Amino acid sequence: MNQHGSNSSSRPGPLQGRRIGIGVTGGIAAYKVCHVVSQLTQGGALVDVLMTPNAQKFVGEATFQALSGRPVLCDPWEGPDPSDPQHIRIARRLELLLVAPASMNTIGRLAHGITEDVITLTAAGIPPHTIPRILAPSMNAAMWSQASTQRNLQVLQDDGWLVVPPDDGMQACQTTGPGRLPEPETLLQAISDHLT
Repeated sequence: MNQHGSNSSSRPGPLQGRRIGIGVTGGIAAYKVCHVVSQLTQGGALVDVLMTPNAQKFVGEATFQALSGRPVLCDPWEGPDPSDPQHIRIARRLELLLVAPASMNTIGRLAHGITEDVITLTAAGIPPHTIPRILAPSMNAAMWSQASTQRNLQVLQDDGWLVVPPDDGMQACQTTGPGRLPEPETLLQAISDHLT
């Protein structure tokens, strides 16, 4: 058994060795992404977790580092070689990028080319239509229903992003409606569908 509890003598799965980026933004639903990262890593994928400053208020960098077995990228300019920014290096090697939870703020930045954090910078370093780029929005139902949110999502879909629609149900703010991050199994299926 390896450090993630999987049997190293078993046959490689379809995600073995695949390079997957997981962008985690600020939101209570970030805890669900821990399971996604764990399952991908157990399946043999090489997972690079990218975190915005707000994401770190909900789940610590150390948690994702332990689950992925790899350094977590929080500052795009940190690294051994300042002339080779990490976000560009990671963007070049990814085979899929999932942003989950994708907050209203990050969706707006991606739609308008505003690169102020490691996720938007990395996404900007990926040539359009070269790898699957998936958004899993998560926000309050009122924020989800805003015309600006829907416009920005349409812009991103027109640009080639794939959207996993949010679930409907009780939210952390004690309201009910659309905006819940889909369950980890749904996110894992979306990754598998677009990589295998």
